[in-house]
Amino acid sequence: MQFQAAVLRSYEGPFTVEEVLLRTEPAEGEILVEIAGTGMCGTDLAVRNSGGRSPLPAVLGHEGAGVVVRAAAAAAGGPDGAIGVGDHVVLSFDSCGHCPNCRAAAPAYCDSFASLNLFGGREEHPPRLTDATGEALAPRWFGQSSFAAYALVPARNAVRVDPALPLELLGPLGCGFLTGAGAVLNTFAAGPGDTLVVFGAGAVGLAAVLAATAAGVLTLAVDRYPERLTLAERFGATPLHAASPDLPARIRRLTDGGARYALDTTAAPPLINHALNALRPTGTLGLVARLHTPLSLEPGTLDRGRGIRHICEGDAVPGVLIPRLIALWQAGRFPFDQLIRTYPLAGINEAEHDCRAGRVVKPVLLPERTSR
Repeated sequence: MQFQAAVLRSYEGPFTVEEVLLRTEPAEGEILVEIAGTGMCGTDLAVRNSGGRSPLPAVLGHEGAGVVVRAAAAAAGGPDGAIGVGDHVVLSFDSCGHCPNCRAAAPAYCDSFASLNLFGGREEHPPRLTDATGEALAPRWFGQSSFAAYALVPARNAVRVDPALPLELLGPLGCGFLTGAGAVLNTFAAGPGDTLVVFGAGAVGLAAVLAATAAGVLTLAVDRYPERLTLAERFGATPLHAASPDLPARIRRLTDGGARYALDTTAAPPLINHALNALRPTGTLGLVARLHTPLSLEPGTLDRGRGIRHICEGDAVPGVLIPRLIALWQAGRFPFDQLIRTYPLAGINEAEHDCRAGRVVKPVLLPERTSR
């Protein structure tokens, strides 16, 4: 099967949209999905700084949504039955399904998470995608490689959704929006009377703001981009510029002694220290971005029961949280679509540039409907 995909060939170079070949049919438990839209996530772009650990050339993309066009036997889905041809699905991260954490409903902490999602799949996975010359492309980026017109994915990655929904916009619910909203709703289980400060009002941070507002949480948002602070305020958060003088003290005043929860999406050590200093006693800070430098904590930041932990994929079971977020959106309480700007797949480099420049919160790429 031949179709268009965006291929990253070097860590410094642009994406190239080119013809690729899929050389296999769905194996047991797999589905072939025609992609309607796929979000661009910071994790896709972080491949450029992976130190060579993420293999190239590769088709990236892990926030896909589309229609199932082929399904193998035993393509098991959720509690309402197997996923089949014609189903509309949102694709999320990959997991093995049988390790202790997967069996404990914590697939984001799967023993094989890194190999399945970040490093091109396990060694035993044969090449499936090739370019027009026959060169193998790294398979299974997050089990998807959905910067393409089609994606071959494990059915356990897929969540069936109502065909009446705007499918091309739903992909970011599988990772970026899932992560921010899940941190609030799952990890913190925040609700009315709680206080939250979000550091970084990008896609993940603003999803956290949306979820917190829906949950009745008093929320503050910290960022350096005025336009993103304006968005955060529109969605119910009190905006604070990251360069505000004595930022932790301001947060403590606004939250009556300190926030109960803080979420950092920046991985910036100074802001992480601000977040800890802004917490009330026994408060919790969650980190969702990977640190790139050693984290040095200021004296006293962990005093009085304050805690810090990393949160992966919003501690979510996608088949549970994605329908919950869709229901909130349908009720007008989680307007994630207002964070999205669409681009044709051929405009992927423009989308990346706009994302890095802070001109767009969540780019969503729309493939052309051509294959042979």
